[in-house]
Amino acid sequence: MSEPIDLLINPRWIVPVSPAGITLENHAVAIDGGRILAVLPTDEAHARYQPASTVDLPQQVLIPGLVNLHAHAAMNLLRGLADDLPLMRWLQEVIWPAESRHLSPVFVRDGTLLAAAEMLRGGITTCNDMYFYPGAAAAAFAEAGMRAVVGLVALEFPTPWASDTDDYLRKGLAIRDEWRGHPGISFSIAPHAPYTVSDNSFLRIRALADELDLPIHTHLHETVTEIRDSIAEYGMRPLARLARLGVLGENLIGAHAVHLDDADIELLSRHACSVAHCPTSNMKLGSGIAPVTRLLCADIRVGLGSDGAASNNRIDLFQEMRHAALLAKASILDASALPAHAALYMATLGGARALGLDARIGSISPGKLADLCAVDLGGMLTQPCFDPASHLVYVAGREHVTHVWVNGESRVAKGVPLLQINDIELLRIASVWHTRLAN
Repeated sequence: MSEPIDLLINPRWIVPVSPAGITLENHAVAIDGGRILAVLPTDEAHARYQPASTVDLPQQVLIPGLVNLHAHAAMNLLRGLADDLPLMRWLQEVIWPAESRHLSPVFVRDGTLLAAAEMLRGGITTCNDMYFYPGAAAAAFAEAGMRAVVGLVALEFPTPWASDTDDYLRKGLAIRDEWRGHPGISFSIAPHAPYTVSDNSFLRIRALADELDLPIHTHLHETVTEIRDSIAEYGMRPLARLARLGVLGENLIGAHAVHLDDADIELLSRHACSVAHCPTSNMKLGSGIAPVTRLLCADIRVGLGSDGAASNNRIDLFQEMRHAALLAKASILDASALPAHAALYMATLGGARALGLDARIGSISPGKLADLCAVDLGGMLTQPCFDPASHLVYVAGREHVTHVWVNGESRVAKGVPLLQINDIELLRIASVWHTRLAN
């Protein structure tokens, strides 16, 4: 007698990510109660299970939901507001002044909803976010049905959200308490960067992260100027300073990590830190190219991040996979660097491992949550297809995503988002903020 289950997915191919480097054909994924029960040959699946629902994907490759390891989701409202500027001019002359005028819970809720819709359409099911008003961000991610790690941002100077580091942390931890137990929303402590956070604040953040078992998510070694200023002020590079303060550890996620010397890489490796590689943002801001192959050779966990849409200008992990792979090859003149399966790993299980979520998401493995993405490779622009994993990185884009599931619940079907808020309302929100920000 066949076993009743919630859902059976029959794709043409499966790239499970773990075990590494394999592609399965004529296999199905059985899902029940939001979890993956089995990955097994299609004929065996149909004989064993009686699904309440079946989804046939005759030209699609099924992959784990993508994990965006570094984002500022609400900054979708600032997309294209300031382009072609280096980081500090971009921040000081445009972004920070705009935030000081417009930042509010409504700004964060609306921007995060727009970002969540963009991410889900592009196969991103988990976002590691860093921005102000974390309660508004959490509510938006939850409304969209997306998994998120929401950063409790901290820095020394005041914003409309908080007045100083103590105020940021106090308010942020209260938000965390309100959301405790939510199945899809968790939190990190997110000191903005070493150049905006004092030693005393980092010491407090380290103690809180240890006490509450939270990740620490921070910008790190993004620009040459950041490192030069740190040496002038503290007599050492930012990573050395964080090591002295005891901040480095397996719960640390350093976003960007572009300018690293051998001692920096040794510190990251010795303390089992993770890196969120943001190749497109790094290129657009002229920050440089992160030494990804050296990080991987040092067994440092590396995931992929989009950064914010204000500096990218899209939240698209297919683009990040492609840019990461191509930059890795070009930067060391080695065509074999960061092959397709490795880039896909960074966009899925690599990000999940950095967040401490790899037992729950990041690969198509029995027992894990059913966060999944289907990509159509049957069209003229993706044919012929000799290697689906290669196509995912070098050919396909987010426009080829047809289906997305989070916790086994459909979020995109046949390319159409199944969200509580429709496109007309999202476009209205974008139009309202365009008018406000342009004036």
